Amino acid sequence: MGLKVGRSPPYKGARWVSLLCIASFCLGVFVVNRLLTVPGSVRTVNDAISVEHMSQELPPVLECEKKARDFLFNVSKTHDVIMELDKAISSLKMKLAAARAAKAQNEEIAVVGGKPIIEPLNNRPKVFYVMGIITAFSSRKRRDSIRETWIPQGEDLRKLENEKGIIIRFVIGHSATPGGVLDRAIDVEDAQHNDFFRLNHVEGYHELSSKTQIYFSTAAAKWDADFFIKVDDDVHVNLGVVGSLLDRHQSKPCVYVGCMKSGPVLSQKGVKYHEPEYWKFGEEGNKYFRHATGQIYAISKDLATYISINGHILHRYANEDVSLGSWFIGLDVEHIDERSLCCGTPPDCEWKAQAGNICAASFDWSCSGICKSVERMEEVHQRCGEGNGAIWHTSF
Repeated sequence: MGLKVGRSPPYKGARWVSLLCIASFCLGVFVVNRLLTVPGSVRTVNDAISVEHMSQELPPVLECEKKARDFLFNVSKTHDVIMELDKAISSLKMKLAAARAAKAQNEEIAVVGGKPIIEPLNNRPKVFYVMGIITAFSSRKRRDSIRETWIPQGEDLRKLENEKGIIIRFVIGHSATPGGVLDRAIDVEDAQHNDFFRLNHVEGYHELSSKTQIYFSTAAAKWDADFFIKVDDDVHVNLGVVGSLLDRHQSKPCVYVGCMKSGPVLSQKGVKYHEPEYWKFGEEGNKYFRHATGQIYAISKDLATYISINGHILHRYANEDVSLGSWFIGLDVEHIDERSLCCGTPPDCEWKAQAGNICAASFDWSCSGICKSVERMEEVHQRCGEGNGAIWHTSF
């Protein structure tokens, strides 16, 4: 009888397989959960830290923005205060500049009547405007024609200074031989009229730029004026009208008032107003930059002080009006084109006066002044003047 080989029941093997599959599945789930949960937890912790960090930084940021808004608001509210501070600083700068000018020029400025024409800083008279009439040794008749028309004389000239704050002087230097006959003639004339302002300057037509620079520097050191005016001795001026138009600009720090023009740069030798440095202004045929015509113009105290401080480095061109205009190029200067300062002689200024627009200054463009001014100054004064008493009734 044969033997039978026994086998395990089939259900037992299947059970072990099932248990093994379940165990593998559980292990897989555990591993996957570990892989997914741990980085997520790290990210979650990092996010929490970041949020906490931001929550700590956010208030200072908001506080900074608030302070910035408050600062801008306060700046807008204090604009007027800042403007006043600017004026105060400007005033201090001008006083310092005047002191420097007085110190630098103390040994250079001519002495009149044994007294230096430079005043100590604290003793400078406070005036409205100083008008310097540029004149020459040969212009005695021109000066007399002005004295007989639009400039007060004697006690009235002193009264004009004391009551109106207006200083008027004929501006002149000295001859190449100081103390010579020309200088002595001016001494005699000055003793008679007491209306000269003497400069440490050698007179000469080709030295007008230097004379202009020295005039403004010296005048700024002597008078604490709101404006300084330069005028030629063949121009008719209405002092009251000049005062009224300057009065409109008193609150402005840097103003340059005159009849603005831009004439051609003349390169031809031998012609009047030839510019030896014409090549600096570009190609032949170019024009100058805008500047006031030289017959009459006014500058504010700040600009006169600027000239006083920087006179040693200011370049001088052949024409003094061009030189002055070049000194202000690049500065924050307001150019005021005032056409009342360049009226023509009758009938032009007469028609304007009849229409109620009295001119501040009159001259002929063709002559760069009043043609034959000695003979015609009285006529221009009668037909275009503001009236001899007008200056005393004009408020500034």
